[in-house]
Amino acid sequence: MTLFAAARLPREILFGKGQRHALPAVAGRHGRRAFICTDERLAGTSEFTEILAGLEAARVATLVYDRTLPDVPRDSVGACIAEARSFKPDVVIGVGGGSCLDMAKCAALLLSHGGKLQDYYGEFKVPGPTLPLIAVPTTAGTGSEVTPVAVISDPDRTLKVGISSPHLIAAVALCDPDLTTSCPPSLTAIAGADALTHAIEAFTAAKRGADADLPQRHVFIGKNALSDHFALLAIRLLGRSLEAAYRDGSNENARADVMMGALAAGCAFGTAGTAAAHAVQYPVGALTHTPHGLGVATMLPYVMSYNLAAATQEIAELGGALGVPRQDRNAVQLADATIEEVARLFKAIAITPTLADLGLPEDKIDWTAEQAFGIDRLIKNNPRPFDLAAMRRLIRAAYDGDMAAATM
Repeated sequence: MTLFAAARLPREILFGKGQRHALPAVAGRHGRRAFICTDERLAGTSEFTEILAGLEAARVATLVYDRTLPDVPRDSVGACIAEARSFKPDVVIGVGGGSCLDMAKCAALLLSHGGKLQDYYGEFKVPGPTLPLIAVPTTAGTGSEVTPVAVISDPDRTLKVGISSPHLIAAVALCDPDLTTSCPPSLTAIAGADALTHAIEAFTAAKRGADADLPQRHVFIGKNALSDHFALLAIRLLGRSLEAAYRDGSNENARADVMMGALAAGCAFGTAGTAAAHAVQYPVGALTHTPHGLGVATMLPYVMSYNLAAATQEIAELGGALGVPRQDRNAVQLADATIEEVARLFKAIAITPTLADLGLPEDKIDWTAEQAFGIDRLIKNNPRPFDLAAMRRLIRAAYDGDMAAATM
């Protein structure tokens, strides 16, 4: 097979304890007027006050928008931009979880190119570079600090919608694990499970070939040599430390592993893309109003079981990264053990085990299957193909908690 690799990443990634203190110097290299997107909770913390003081001391003028909402409602972006325009920023900073970082991406986009968010839905709709964006995550899950996508809630659509473009990638990802220590166990679990799902779906994604035109036509292009490298790093770090970070949020080593795992997973899926677990979560999330990371993690063991027939070697290999003992197992046995380990880990951090427990109404199984099957950019990335009947069987298996039925 011809070796093929692709990666789209920030110009600079800074990671480590205390790296938040570099923000004034980093911001100063990109501009003197910084528009900051965050949320109300984070804006009231001592860490955020410290960030503002550092920027002020570096003579970087700031304007803070602290009303970012979960899942970035479309119309809230308009309110954000209305405040920013008269300030005329030359750099945008996102501080917070994935929604804050996505809001910052949207702000940089609209301040640079105008129009409405709807003008940019889909892939490669952003016409050129935006204002430089500095992403400062305070949770370890979405990987938005390194990805080319912003996810929006549009009231005119049942499902969330994405804007995908390399121009949305942050100029700088500044990741300090100390900023995650205030995350409660439930958020640590959901965000970390989201990251592990990103990594596993990126590593098991379909191989799309080495066509030179592929990365020019699609933002997400399937697994490749570089995405595999980042995915395995993420799986190893999350496998060894997610449960520890969940049980003891003050464990600095575990927090660092989980944040690096989330970043590496973002580097992987930002190019490779995700697959069926994410496709199912879009309609499930719309119906149950549950966190994205919880929904994809609920689906992941069932999707892995479904994919066994097409991705046995890949699932067995990621088992090694998770620390599953090889012993005398063949590839099929090791792959089975890997799925069992993912299910065990998720149970240990209180991830909901079935779609029924997540709150999906039983009479919405067929609708969920139809909606998930229609998300072509994710379904075509799955290593085992789907038809609508197969999608219905998968969702029924995840609803009933029947892992064996998911393999059919």
